[in-house]
Amino acid sequence: MKARLKDSFGIEVPVIGQPTEVEGARQLAQGDDGRYQFQWWALNLIDARPLGGTEKKGSDRGIDGRVTFTIGPKGEMGQALVSVKSGHVNSSMVRDLKGTIEREKAEIGVFITLEEASREMELEATTAGVYASPIDGRDYPRIQILTIRDLLEEGKKPMLPLLILPTYQQAERIPSKRAAEQEELFG
Repeated sequence: MKARLKDSFGIEVPVIGQPTEVEGARQLAQGDDGRYQFQWWALNLIDARPLGGTEKKGSDRGIDGRVTFTIGPKGEMGQALVSVKSGHVNSSMVRDLKGTIEREKAEIGVFITLEEASREMELEATTAGVYASPIDGRDYPRIQILTIRDLLEEGKKPMLPLLILPTYQQAERIPSKRAAEQEELFG
């Protein structure tokens, strides 16, 4: 919704109550529905689309969201699959994501975690290798681990090929009433 408002009208809309620091994210993750609210919020931080929409809960076969991007000159699409964890994390979860991107034939996997990643998790991520983009010729880590601290405090985003198409189709820009009036006057 925020992205559509920005695309259509060119304005930033502040969202009251949305976490802006790690402690706020921790609080969001608590409670009966907190885990899912945290997941949807975290996906929004990287402009990923929730798998099955925001109403889906339950078994997701290791995929919480996805980001699509161009991988070929004729507009062929690739994907980064996203896994979000709000609790304790370990290297087996990174290994699971690696298996998931192989099973789904995805180019990249993004692991978002509230907790800091361990050295073993980082090592496991590096064993997945790199995705070589035919579009820009660059190599991208096949598994990328981002913490909520990385996203909120350091402004990091997943490393994806340059020619990314928006996961949500960009809305058409709506001219303001004032611009329409000026166009009419000065045509």
